[in-house]
Amino acid sequence: MGPMTHTDPTAAFFAARDQLLAAAGDPARARAEFRWPDVGSEFNWAHDVFDRIAEGNDDTALRIAEADGSELQRSFSQMKQRSDQVANWFRSVGARPGDVAMLMLGNRVELWEIMLAAMKLGVVILPTSVVLGAHELEDRVERGRVRWVFAAAEDAVKFADVPGDYRGIGVGFDAASRDHRARLFDWLRYEESSAASLAAVRKTTASTDPALLYFTSGTTSLPKIVVHSHTSYPVGHLTTLSWLGVRPGDVHLVISAPGWAKHAWSSFFGPWHVGATIFVANYARFDPEFLVAELDRVGVSTFCAPPTVWRMLIQQRLERRPRALREVVSAGEPLNPEVIARIREWWGLDIRDGYGQTETTALIGNMPGDPIVPGAMGTPLPGVDAVLIDPLTGQEAAEGEICLRITAADPAVDGELVRREPVNLMPGYFGDPEATARATSGGLFHTGDVAQRGEGGVLTFVGRTDDIFKSSDFKVSPFEVESALLEHEWVAEAAVVGAPDETRLNVTKAYVALAAGVEAGEEAARAILARARIALPPYMRVRRVEFFELPKTTSGKIRRVELRQREEAAFAAGARLAHEWREEDFPGLKG
Repeated sequence: MGPMTHTDPTAAFFAARDQLLAAAGDPARARAEFRWPDVGSEFNWAHDVFDRIAEGNDDTALRIAEADGSELQRSFSQMKQRSDQVANWFRSVGARPGDVAMLMLGNRVELWEIMLAAMKLGVVILPTSVVLGAHELEDRVERGRVRWVFAAAEDAVKFADVPGDYRGIGVGFDAASRDHRARLFDWLRYEESSAASLAAVRKTTASTDPALLYFTSGTTSLPKIVVHSHTSYPVGHLTTLSWLGVRPGDVHLVISAPGWAKHAWSSFFGPWHVGATIFVANYARFDPEFLVAELDRVGVSTFCAPPTVWRMLIQQRLERRPRALREVVSAGEPLNPEVIARIREWWGLDIRDGYGQTETTALIGNMPGDPIVPGAMGTPLPGVDAVLIDPLTGQEAAEGEICLRITAADPAVDGELVRREPVNLMPGYFGDPEATARATSGGLFHTGDVAQRGEGGVLTFVGRTDDIFKSSDFKVSPFEVESALLEHEWVAEAAVVGAPDETRLNVTKAYVALAAGVEAGEEAARAILARARIALPPYMRVRRVEFFELPKTTSGKIRRVELRQREEAAFAAGARLAHEWREEDFPGLKG
């Protein structure tokens, strides 16, 4: 599928975008007609797309509501002007193209200002979660080669013992906090940027220059560092736009914390590609009722949330559909079929699942108008050439690892990142050519995720290659077992692993977080094991259960690797875990 060519790279981008908008509601047409735009060698999204949309545009670009009822709104033209001012100030204090700036902020307006300003300057953005501690920050500063750190007062203190050749910039420091922290850090004050020049910033970046760095979730190993260029993420997120279904004039809300890739997907590039409003509902503690009330009050038209949030909405029985809601989507982990069924019953809307990785933009999804197969993540999005590869044979198969065909396996030429197909794939892992080579071996990008292809080419997630295990001679997908368990009203969350067993190789073990008010004990264990006996075939049946606080990454993904290690250690010691319930504890269930 060749690129869409145009003499003006900005016009090429908008032509590709408009092609997707023209096919809204007709996913077959969108997939057939879409071509990646050729944006040339000097593309910069902040200059060439955002500023074009923002010029003289008084529509609301960003709206942030606080739990105390206060609100902040900024128009597109205001965001353009302010980002130019921040860029001019940032350059005046020493920032240079290629510098890496760690951006450790919550959902506050400065986050969006700095991202736009950094892109305009060619400063590489390293979004970082505010929940990280000093040890994790030290790793990111060192391996990310950080030169600048933006942080609010409450997070700046974490850097007191973080070594590195970087300069701190405090955001929102009041007089007291500034005096206290100046003695520790001598940080610059972001507020000083309000006196800088409003002049337009000259574009100096190349399309292949690095734009963003992301640390992966680290669900199975030490996080790798993904580098995205000024092409791979901004242009690549045309796939995300097609999946979200967001249109000009929409108000879009996503439940995602800054610092993780999904935030850029749906709280930056996706909505602003079409000039839609990004709405943020801040809260001290997540409250499903408050969230749904905000969706209704503000007139949110497109909404994205991870499965955990959807399950919480269902547990609270929030049956009334927000008035303006048109599209609802889910991503982060696979969505369970019973959640889709309940929201369809209550709100008359289908939650459309989607799939992608930090290394990519959205790859696979149910687009508006696609027939929904409950539990399936859809088909490849426009411009995505995804195949399932049997890891044993290296051939395409009905079940296998999700891979992308690529045109080159070499991630660099003379040390510089190069543009290559597919457009929405990272150029490589930052400072780790060996990891890049492994991920792109055989002319394919290997996601490490396994899926099954069903009727009509619809793909269903099976699991991470590291999470799937064998019991007797059968392959067990944790996702399938977890989906069955989540149908029980007492189960809030579940994580399934293989527990080593001398006879079966592994038996299926479920770690369960119970719903509020349910006591962890014999009655709950019996009920959940009985549910698994009815809902699952014998080879997949849960044989052991333990009520446990599930270990998660800072982005909220379950670390099954920790649970597997726990089981392996118990097996090696010949010990039974103290709070585990087994099938044989209930004679009526065994068999």
